Amino acid sequence: MLELFFLCAVCVFLYMSTWFVVSLVLKRNDVADLAWGLGFVFLSWLVYVYRNQLDVNLLLVAALLVSIWGFRLASHIFGRISSGPEDRRYAAWRESWGKYFVLRSYLQVFLLQGTMMLLISLPIIIMGASEMTSFSLVNLFGILLWFVGFFFEAVGDHQLRVFISNPSNKGKLMQSGLWKYSRHPNYFGESLMWWSIWIVSAGSSQWILGAVSPILIMVLLLFVSGVPLLEKKYAGRKDFEEYKKKTSIFIPLPPKK
Repeated sequence: MLELFFLCAVCVFLYMSTWFVVSLVLKRNDVADLAWGLGFVFLSWLVYVYRNQLDVNLLLVAALLVSIWGFRLASHIFGRISSGPEDRRYAAWRESWGKYFVLRSYLQVFLLQGTMMLLISLPIIIMGASEMTSFSLVNLFGILLWFVGFFFEAVGDHQLRVFISNPSNKGKLMQSGLWKYSRHPNYFGESLMWWSIWIVSAGSSQWILGAVSPILIMVLLLFVSGVPLLEKKYAGRKDFEEYKKKTSIFIPLPPKK
């Protein structure tokens, strides 16, 4: 377990350092968002190759679940950053960090994100370092639950993209589709997918330790970089305050009357 974790840590360090160089060349730190999803694909396949034997559960996680999620997310983000300026969050940091921008970008954006990536990948690393387990109903439940999460993230992102691309919606607030039942259906979906991957890892030795992964994802989404930033962006708007009163913040629920 420690040997595989150390190998993954070194590879993540090199991976994120490479993306940091790319960010300097392109002069936009939002490539870190692109590196995020692809990094999990890279790590999951690294673990599978390290395993060096056929493991159905690990192959399902690496080839089916993480790869589908990572490539879809990267494709979504690439479409966003390739057609516009640097993300406003990174642009603001570029301005406020001044002469320390390069160092702080490396430490606070790329290496910090790499650390989060490593911790969130714990269920996969644990599976790679454990004895093989047979495919069970628990694994099947986890996979089915993952597709529910994928639906909320992928469909939520698509509905929002279509809404924003319509000029007639400029200045309006997305409140239809999945966004009628949750103010952040895509974040809910992402959280559910990582809980599902942890469930798939059940049966592996030290699988309880892997709970760090979905818990960390929920903390990041609910209290750090996901929900709080968007809620703050729209706070005070009359339409948003009305939207808040009737719509669940995270878990999709029927809207309140």
